Amino acid sequence: MMKKPSFFSLLHQIVRMGNGFSEWTGRWVAWLVLTMVLVIVYDVSMRSLFSIGSVLLQELQWHLFALIFLLGAAYTFKHDGHVRVDVFYQSRYMTDRKRAWVNIWGGLLLLIPYCLLIIISAWPFVYSSYQFSEGSPDPGGLPYRFILKGAIVFGFGLLLLQGIINILENFLQLFDKSNQEHS
Repeated sequence: MMKKPSFFSLLHQIVRMGNGFSEWTGRWVAWLVLTMVLVIVYDVSMRSLFSIGSVLLQELQWHLFALIFLLGAAYTFKHDGHVRVDVFYQSRYMTDRKRAWVNIWGGLLLLIPYCLLIIISAWPFVYSSYQFSEGSPDPGGLPYRFILKGAIVFGFGLLLLQGIINILENFLQLFDKSNQEHS
């Protein structure tokens, strides 16, 4: 007879899959950084050496930067590289258990509602842009601006997913007695 997986082992699987997905997207976004650097070097070289400028390349630079920022937020959060007010969080009075509670409540009361607010608020904005096939208002600029605007929804969706995974990780840290086995 096959043994049913426990509640905690299912949560561990969900956490592993979610963290794996964030890791994969973060590594993919790293290639956008390289692409942006190459575009900037090329654009600056062409302007400096040959006095040839391009609206398309300038817009591509900030589009890539926006994608890096939006799509890399979940990866950054996963690796605890986000901005945090560490006055209390890193004090000697904060045990790992207290930090786990701060992470859970911070995620439930701040991160998840904020992500949902941005996703819900941005959706009509993105849809309208898609309906009108919005492109750059500048001659020679990039078309399909709705793709960049759609990255707002997608990026905050990724951050929301990683926030939920973070809450589950902290929940497991607090309540799973076999946590050392899965670490």
